[in-house]
Amino acid sequence: MNHLLIFGYGFTGQALARRLMADGWRATAVVRSEATAAKARAHGVAPVATEDRPGLVEALKTAAAILITAPPTEAGCPGLNTLIPALAEANAFPDWIGYLSTTGVYGDRDGRWVFEAGPLSARSVESARRVSAERDWRQVGRGMGLTVTAFRLPGIYGPGRSALDRARDGTAHGIVKPGQMFSRIHVDDIAAGLAASIARPRAGASYNLCDDEPAPSHEVNAFAAQLVGMPPPKPVAFDDADLTPAARRFWSENKRVSNALAKAELGWRPQYPTYREGLTAILAAEGGKSAS
Repeated sequence: MNHLLIFGYGFTGQALARRLMADGWRATAVVRSEATAAKARAHGVAPVATEDRPGLVEALKTAAAILITAPPTEAGCPGLNTLIPALAEANAFPDWIGYLSTTGVYGDRDGRWVFEAGPLSARSVESARRVSAERDWRQVGRGMGLTVTAFRLPGIYGPGRSALDRARDGTAHGIVKPGQMFSRIHVDDIAAGLAASIARPRAGASYNLCDDEPAPSHEVNAFAAQLVGMPPPKPVAFDDADLTPAARRFWSENKRVSNALAKAELGWRPQYPTYREGLTAILAAEGGKSAS
């Protein structure tokens, strides 16, 4: 039985575990709290504590694929710092290691398309740490003969975490900034892309996983409001919006993210090519109906 090990058992890690376990895999999650361990057990995933070095070494001996989702800190990538010594101790060589990064590594492109081979110009501390973590994982991969692949992700949405929820609870905004585009991706499409890469591993590769249609945020929120029978958020000019400094930094980056490489090399296609299909499917799964 194939074995997946996840470092950072969150929204995306859970989606990949569900997908692979449905295909007969077993899964282990490296966890930092008993609450996360309990959640993993409820999902049929075996937890191992971060500080349980013997348990981690034992799990790594049979892991065919490893996914790292935890964000880097000032000390670097916690997944790398924890897993690499344990991998060496286990004398383990998994077939695939996937590192989840962000499209924030590209910085601002003034609305132009970005591709994996383009320059990385991170503008925030968080994104700069992702650039460093990608580099560190590639270097370790080359040095240890491991197949490491990075996945650059935009805004992630899915059941319980989408514009539908913001429309219902009144937190959706109608900020309008002419020319501003954001890319996004449904969490199940990420899991599908990761599974495709596991089936076709390429050492040192980087892939953008995103949908086919970058779109302005206010259009997405208006569509979500329509689906749940709510009025769209009141339009607010960007210059008049009450945003935190962090939110303004986020809005200062404008780019369209291309998924062409993942399609060409992995044979992957998003099940939800735009936010419209994705949000409509979420609502249908909830038992709701479109207002249209």
